[in-house]
Amino acid sequence: MTELAEFNLQFIADVQGDADALGLVTVEAFFEKAGDLLSEAGEIENANRAFHESSYSRGIAQIDGYGGDPRESDGILSLILCDFTLDKEIRPLYKEHAQKLSQKLFRFLNASLDDRFRDKLEETSPGFGLADLIKATWYSVEKVKFIIVSNGDYRARTDADNFEVIDGKPITLSIWDIKRLKRFMEQGQVRADTVINFKEDFGGGIPLLKASGGNDALESYLAVIPGKQLAEIYDKWGPRLLEANVRSFLQVRGKVNKGIRDTIRDEPHMFFSYNNGLSATADSVEIEKTETGYQLTSVNNLQIVNGGQTTASLYTASKTLKEQIQQVFVQMKLTLTPKECSEEVVPRISEYANSQNKVNAADFFANHPFHIRIEELSRRILSPAGSDSYRETKWFYERARGQFADERSRRTQTERTKFDKEYPRKQFFTKTDLAKYENTWLCCPHIVSLGAQKNFSEFAKKIGKNWGKEGSAFNEVWFKRLIAKTIMFRETEKLVSSAEWYEGGYRANIVTYAISKLVHDAKSVTMVIDLDLIWKMQQIPDALKTSLLIAGKLAQNIITTPPEGIRNFSEWAKKPLCWQRLTESESLLNDTFRSVIIPSELADEKVREVKAEKALDDSINVELEVFNLGKEFWSDAKSWAKERGMLTPRENSIIEICAAIPLKIPSPKQCEIAIEALKKLKVEGFTALNGK
Repeated sequence: MTELAEFNLQFIADVQGDADALGLVTVEAFFEKAGDLLSEAGEIENANRAFHESSYSRGIAQIDGYGGDPRESDGILSLILCDFTLDKEIRPLYKEHAQKLSQKLFRFLNASLDDRFRDKLEETSPGFGLADLIKATWYSVEKVKFIIVSNGDYRARTDADNFEVIDGKPITLSIWDIKRLKRFMEQGQVRADTVINFKEDFGGGIPLLKASGGNDALESYLAVIPGKQLAEIYDKWGPRLLEANVRSFLQVRGKVNKGIRDTIRDEPHMFFSYNNGLSATADSVEIEKTETGYQLTSVNNLQIVNGGQTTASLYTASKTLKEQIQQVFVQMKLTLTPKECSEEVVPRISEYANSQNKVNAADFFANHPFHIRIEELSRRILSPAGSDSYRETKWFYERARGQFADERSRRTQTERTKFDKEYPRKQFFTKTDLAKYENTWLCCPHIVSLGAQKNFSEFAKKIGKNWGKEGSAFNEVWFKRLIAKTIMFRETEKLVSSAEWYEGGYRANIVTYAISKLVHDAKSVTMVIDLDLIWKMQQIPDALKTSLLIAGKLAQNIITTPPEGIRNFSEWAKKPLCWQRLTESESLLNDTFRSVIIPSELADEKVREVKAEKALDDSINVELEVFNLGKEFWSDAKSWAKERGMLTPRENSIIEICAAIPLKIPSPKQCEIAIEALKKLKVEGFTALNGK
């Protein structure tokens, strides 16, 4: 069996598992899974389920969902259609079939602009909500993107190809087949085989100079790219040009930097001098020698890691300042990053590059200490067996796309079996999952409803502020409570799906709103949900299930009854007013709910106990380290430090005490100061004569 066939079988099993667990039809579970991937890859802002199928214009008009309000997405209207089957053999997907699928989207788009079609639809149906949104925002749509997601094997090469034009608005077609899904899920590659051809598709090659030197340096170049070319490239590829974390933090869509715009309008000839330019990476390039020097003719997998604001601003300006954009040129630093080192190198390039808008975009990359801490805790902490299991397991935190698949695939079959028992597939979660759970408990369901990437961006800002010097708050207790939140969130998804009152659609919004409502009501009387109990049980108590169902029904009612003038429920759920309406609704503090909440002070006490225990352990470990290093070591340190005059008088006196062990015994506090002083010495090159 080929790797692709094996992946397809596992992918189908995962979709079926999600469908069974959440009470969904398989295509709905497929849409949710695919939607998360499309959002993470930058193909869409967020995925909203809005299934519709009917006859129109002597054919079938069909859609599964869309990528958010085009007014918040650079004027891009993204329409999604799913092509999923349970066939064990991978289906070949030919161009003719893809065209038939895209015609279904095309008919739905045309139908949405037809008043007679919309008048026939039920106003509470997802299809009407989307059709109404398309009609209401059509004036602001600049480009339509058809996205077909399939577990078939597409046999033609196309990605963001031009499709048709309607009302002067171009339509592109992007296909995510099983190969492309596999690449992204296992390696984080959005489009490994995509080539941006400057020479053939965008008016000509780009002049450049080689800038790297030395055998160990990465291959690097300095280039000058015309603003018109850069705008055209962004027009075709959109935010997928922006490295994922930069896209997440900058949120460049629709936000034109005033200074950049003014320079383009008033002094386009000075843009090169005023602007800091771009930092970009690529897998590979093609370079051509000309009479005037070298030119970059094509690039594989271009990713802008710094300069997203400039890129998006040029694109927006190109629509209205066509003459000025011709005079704009942008400098670009381009580095080729081999796959084996890209995860480490790309974030550093972005972090160290000169950023125009002072956003600490690199602070929350996959190698940020927060992610590393959570990963380390997830590989170490055993979760209780619970009532449904006989063995302890672990929850796998994937801080970088493809970690889980990589960890599993590099093992033998016997080792895989052991790995699967230690890390059950259902106990796997990602950065965006974590952000969704945490922002829900922070009572921000309207932020969660914005979609995975925007929600992650907002969550990351909070963590960046709360991390502090060492992130001491993110300890074992925090991790266990995070897992309890995960269990509760996923159980709520199941409860909502199978509830008698559930009308179908908007489940993701209902779930985050329902949990936030319970957290809010408990907080109003200085109480919290007993997450420690959920951790111990590895499931939620029946009383909490009852409360979640009540909260879910209330949330559904608020979400599906927006104020006058708002008819799209998904967009309404993103508004702070929607959350305000739910907070002002009836309190859920009945006896049933009160039985599963505890005083905040009691929950905080456990955190304080754990911190005190850790402080004691750390103190003991420091004392042991000081004593184990021995008097000779500290004598060397004392002499080395005095020769160079590097330490304070207090530090020198404490090291003298350490050098007199066991005649003199340093106190716990003195041991801490001695170790900190030693760190200073080692930074300056100190090495003891005994080699310690």
